[in-house]
Amino acid sequence: MIRVMLAEDQGMVRGALASLLGLEDDLEVVGEAGDGDEAVRVAARVRPDVALLDIEMPGRDGLSAAPGIRAAAPGCEIMILTTFGRPGHLRRAMAAGASAFLVKDGPAQELAAAIRRVVAGERVIDPALAAAALGADPNPLSPRECAVLTAGAGGATVADISAALHLPEGTVRDHLSAAIGKVGARDRSEAVHAARDQGWL
Repeated sequence: MIRVMLAEDQGMVRGALASLLGLEDDLEVVGEAGDGDEAVRVAARVRPDVALLDIEMPGRDGLSAAPGIRAAAPGCEIMILTTFGRPGHLRRAMAAGASAFLVKDGPAQELAAAIRRVVAGERVIDPALAAAALGADPNPLSPRECAVLTAGAGGATVADISAALHLPEGTVRDHLSAAIGKVGARDRSEAVHAARDQGWL
């Protein structure tokens, strides 16, 4: 029996996934979480074989939670299931050690088959997304610039970002300015939007 954990912030979607996977004779949903922080805690408790993670979740997203899940449940395979198939997200997922990257509009049977393939040691990537990623521009932002943009995405002030990231305010301004320039945006809000569209955040 393959033990699966689901991390998805939309309860109805999570319930539907659990029901569909529960119909498979060799799959068992052993844990569910509504955000990335909860996913790490659940993984430590239930030790799944596979963690099926959404990217867009409140707090720690699926990509950020992946390393914590692998640390909490060694040997757990990470599968990313997302609505938004962005090349930047695929690159981040692979860097985080994900074994699969799939979009949510695929048939349920394909998801079950992908889980089995991942447990067998294969890497499973949505073909259209893989092709798009090959032609996509690499992320020009440094990890610190990504962190500063993410921290400021909700309209936080420079002082708020400084306190959250333990950086001097001048350094925060420098990183914001550099990020805005690199993505060709006019301001911070536009830079966040552009970076998210590319899957860099």
